[in-house]
Amino acid sequence: MKGGSVVERIFEWLGEPVYYTDLGAMYLGDSKELLKKLPRESVDLVITSPPFPLQREKPYGRFCFEDEFVEWFMPFAEQVRRVLKRTGSFVIDLGGTYVKGRPIRSLYQYRLLIRLCDDLGFALPEEFFWFNPSKLPSPIEWVNKRKIRVKDAVNVIWWLAKDDYPKVRLENVLIEYSDRMKLLLKLGERFYKPKDRPSGHKISEKFMKLGEKKGAIPPNLLVIPNTDSNSKYVRYCRAVNTQPHPTRFPIELPEFFIKFLTDPKDLVVDIFAGSNAVGEAAQALGRCWISIETNLEYVANSAFRFLDGNESAESLTRIYNCIMQGETGIHIKRKCKGILSY
Repeated sequence: MKGGSVVERIFEWLGEPVYYTDLGAMYLGDSKELLKKLPRESVDLVITSPPFPLQREKPYGRFCFEDEFVEWFMPFAEQVRRVLKRTGSFVIDLGGTYVKGRPIRSLYQYRLLIRLCDDLGFALPEEFFWFNPSKLPSPIEWVNKRKIRVKDAVNVIWWLAKDDYPKVRLENVLIEYSDRMKLLLKLGERFYKPKDRPSGHKISEKFMKLGEKKGAIPPNLLVIPNTDSNSKYVRYCRAVNTQPHPTRFPIELPEFFIKFLTDPKDLVVDIFAGSNAVGEAAQALGRCWISIETNLEYVANSAFRFLDGNESAESLTRIYNCIMQGETGIHIKRKCKGILSY
């Protein structure tokens, strides 16, 4: 991003945010409209988890039914495609659901994917799956009561791009080799010889050169428990007597994709920010960020993610109340007592 500081450029594009840091800004509003203000091809990564189509009302609302979801989401996707760089990526986390009154799965995720690719021209570099082993059994009717289905514990994540070759930084997400693998690479000539596998794969001498790499290539199954119950964000929400966002990302999920698909100082955007886990992950990884959320209470308590871990209840309440009362342009500075500045 050229000309002035990162935040200055964001201010020029979108106006004054509710709060901001040295790298990013949080906005209250409709992301469809705010995205229209961003320059074409200015964003490196959009990563988000939209409100899933629900059969029952939740504390955070019900935005639309399954058969309405695709049409509701498409205008957002149109703007995302416009602002993405040619090398950029669009990552969407979608939870599964069942057809109302029937023990069969909804196809809304797949209908959305086809529309995004066929109508808007997105490419699908790869699909990911987020396995949350701590997820509670659902839906109750088919899993707990009638016991005719197993627990739904996997979300699909579509990794979309404008081009067949989006930016990829695989070296940032390599997995450390196991001790056994390290030993094999060290003493490979004693234990392993190049040969053809029964599956037809050919294992050559190049296999042993894996030892020159920093780790193993990760799979597209991301095993990340969502068990956060005592993080700084949750503790601060309790201190101010505000409800944490009920469906927040585990921070490891956006961290993976930000490392995988961006470089430091790249711009990361979340169009359904909720508790702003994406902004926190981007900030920690030295990426610039813009987050957008429609719920004022969630915007207010999301600011807690960017504070130090030793803030007083009085300081937290002051920040929270300023935002709830409509204050904007709040500058959050970490590692200092003068947290608010105007």
